[in-house]
Amino acid sequence: MIMIYQTTSSNCRRYQQASLALLLFLFASVATTVAYGTSPVFHPATQDRQSRLELTISSDAISGMGKPNAPVKFTAKLANQGNEVVTGVLGWSINSTAISPQPIPDQTIKIDAGKSEEFTTTLTLPQAGFVEMVCKFQPSKTAKAIQKTSRVGCNPKKVLTPLTQQQDFDEFWKLSIAELKAVPAAFKATERPEMSDDDIQVFEISMRSHDQIRVRGWLEVPRKAAKPLPAVIRVPGYGQNMKPTGKCDDMIVFSFNPRGHGNSQQDISGQPNNFWIRGLDAPQTYYYRGSYLDCIRAVDYIASRPDVDQNQIAVWGGSQGGGFAFATAALDSRVDYCVADIPFLCDWINYFRLTQWPEMDQWIDDQPQRTWESTLQTLSYFDTMNLADRIRCPTLMSIGLQDGVCPPTTCFTTFNRIPGEKKYRIYPDKRHGLGREHYTWVWSQLREAFDKAD
Repeated sequence: MIMIYQTTSSNCRRYQQASLALLLFLFASVATTVAYGTSPVFHPATQDRQSRLELTISSDAISGMGKPNAPVKFTAKLANQGNEVVTGVLGWSINSTAISPQPIPDQTIKIDAGKSEEFTTTLTLPQAGFVEMVCKFQPSKTAKAIQKTSRVGCNPKKVLTPLTQQQDFDEFWKLSIAELKAVPAAFKATERPEMSDDDIQVFEISMRSHDQIRVRGWLEVPRKAAKPLPAVIRVPGYGQNMKPTGKCDDMIVFSFNPRGHGNSQQDISGQPNNFWIRGLDAPQTYYYRGSYLDCIRAVDYIASRPDVDQNQIAVWGGSQGGGFAFATAALDSRVDYCVADIPFLCDWINYFRLTQWPEMDQWIDDQPQRTWESTLQTLSYFDTMNLADRIRCPTLMSIGLQDGVCPPTTCFTTFNRIPGEKKYRIYPDKRHGLGREHYTWVWSQLREAFDKAD
């Protein structure tokens, strides 16, 4: 069951271990459903049948959402598919910024061969927010534990956290945009016949952006348009290479690659494995300053085209691209519709309370002058939560309730500060990837929005 909601109103505790490879995979794989967490884990078939276990966890919250200040029961089912008795310790823990939970006692358990057992625990939900229950089983005869999680929420429209804007926040972005405007865009469109067909003409577009970096993207223009058409600017997940979609003959689609992504890598050295720590010592040098400005330059290009209906310009992205979509809509009033899927770049303080990425710890530890306080201060200039009150266009946000990469708490702290028309969609069982049906649905939402604007 999927939940859709409409609204008219306008340091760091860690449990999660991750690697940089996981970061790149998850951020780039926006269109892929990552189905783990509520699914059973099976050890490889070659493993001794004596130790085969599977663990699942669920809750009685309907579609993953409960009522404020009401209890929710979590049930863990541990199945022993082996041929001997399994003993071990089952433990529960809670990951949340919304409550300060009391410890839950561990249980020493025994499960006979071929049997399964269920274990339950209950907690009371907060007034508003999300709670992730973690269940871990440590077998006595092996060092490898099995762990599963289940997140539930309540009253997400009320999730807020204090802003972290620095005193010069507005001036910083005013000067940054002025610097971008001072760079001649030098738009260049090169037709790519080998990528075109009878319905859609494809161009590779290049342009100069901030610091004279040349960025590029792929423009798809319907051949038989009789009037200016709506346009969608697609922006990438972390390290993702945006390419033509080949799908739309009723709108112009610009699949844009900010610096370091896809066909915009020529002027940027290195690989995209350190974007979020690149230049992080100061806001003026941080990677996301340039990439946010690149997205504004992409709007400059779309706004320069006479075949685009200038009242129907949308920006859409997932993960990092969801953060790009929020930032672009906030910094450029020419954006008429914003779509942010599983958005990254939201609420950095809570982000690092709910997740851990070892490369960020390593980056801070590498230089004695670096601290979490100074790092979070730089990040605050690029936190979409601090930009959200500038978003005046209709906005659609979709999340996976079980997402551990971009936790729902952080997404909603940006979304809830958007003053304009907005709605959100929650996929109760999805993680960091929403699946093909979601993307088909978003295209339909965009067409519906464009039809209303006609």
